[in-house]
Amino acid sequence: MTLSARVRIPQQAQAGEIVEIRTLANHPMETGFRIDTQGDRVPRRLIDRLTCSYAGRRILDAELHPAIAANPYLAFRFVADVSGEIVVTWHEDTGETLEERGFLEVRPA
Repeated sequence: MTLSARVRIPQQAQAGEIVEIRTLANHPMETGFRIDTQGDRVPRRLIDRLTCSYAGRRILDAELHPAIAANPYLAFRFVADVSGEIVVTWHEDTGETLEERGFLEVRPA
């Protein structure tokens, strides 16, 4: 199964407004301890990091641990101050990443 995600980014905000980003990863989260029907160990696949940048600045760098559930959902907030691109990236411990992008237009207050 490949990593896929949904990200909800508002299209517009006023300067100084608190903006919420919501994201859901579609991911099996294998611990490496499960045995398949042939008796082989299912390889470990965990999402271990979530990053987000806004207008070229890193606003989130979250280290995730094995206790997080399959198909993890995360939401976070920040203060909108300039118009810019938002890049949300899920990182898997295998090296695979998934990047979702959106643009936030910020209007003067």
